[in-house]
Amino acid sequence: MANVFFTAHLKSVAPDGAIVVDGHNVAEALRHVFGRYPMLRGYVLDDQDRLRLHIAVFVDGEHVRKNMLDHPLRPDSELYIMQALSGG
Repeated sequence: MANVFFTAHLKSVAPDGAIVVDGHNVAEALRHVFGRYPMLRGYVLDDQDRLRLHIAVFVDGEHVRKNMLDHPLRPDSELYIMQALSGG
């Protein structure tokens, strides 16, 4: 089962530590997460179920940049969901 982590910027709606879920890809894992923590959905996905532009996804230490939701997961994967910050 994959471990899903959210950064501190999402702690108002996400739990501390890992959320352990099943899923063959990022989309499936997130579906399970949103089933437990529905408030997270609006922070991560837009109204057309696409990742918001300010969200960064890392799977097993690799920054996933293309087809993020379709990116495969292993049973022991670590998935990090982060808000990409910009500005000065």
